[in-house]
Amino acid sequence: MILAVLQARMGSSRLPGKAMATLQGQPMILRQLERIRQAATLSKIIVATSDQPADDALAGFLVSRGVTVHRGAGADILDRIARCAEAAGPVSHIVRLKGDAPFVDPGLIDQTVKLALSTGADYASNRVYRTYPAGLEVEVISAQALRTAAAEERDPLARISPTAAIRNQPNRFRHAHLRAVRDWSALDWRVKTPADLAFARSIYDALHPVDPGFRMGDVLDLVESKQDLGRFAA
Repeated sequence: MILAVLQARMGSSRLPGKAMATLQGQPMILRQLERIRQAATLSKIIVATSDQPADDALAGFLVSRGVTVHRGAGADILDRIARCAEAAGPVSHIVRLKGDAPFVDPGLIDQTVKLALSTGADYASNRVYRTYPAGLEVEVISAQALRTAAAEERDPLARISPTAAIRNQPNRFRHAHLRAVRDWSALDWRVKTPADLAFARSIYDALHPVDPGFRMGDVLDLVESKQDLGRFAA
């Protein structure tokens, strides 16, 4: 089983409640799930959020929409993701995705999963050697590597970054890297500020009504053709 774990929370200092900010009339978290479900390689999706009161409304909303939610310690994201894998059943790989990425590309998810499977890598990603826009990161971790990291990592700060122990030990954990055909790493499509949200809404307003399954190339074409979106263009 290939399990996708989408990290999401409401407590952002720069953009509080961003998971529920609307894009084309639906909360961003639902738009992300809409896109993730298009990935053919995934067996199941779980949203991982904290057990803090600030995330009660988010968890309740998702459960009301039939979304599987796991809640765990706010400062131990490594444990939270490991417990998602335990709860899901016999999982071979976990796909880690982040809640500030409304342009998550199902095609990149599938490519990264297939890279992990074909190479036997413990960790496959397009993150270590960045060539894709920020906000399109995909990390695929073997269940065994995740269990090892969760059991062995003792640094509380490191447990906030759940793949750090695996990323930082390439001699112990086998890595594989997905690279784009050109370098788009200067682009940042994450939603962290009100300006980022305005950009995301502009893209969704232009592309989603035409094709809800729009991909990275469609966003690139749009930003390169719009002068008012120039700061996000290649």
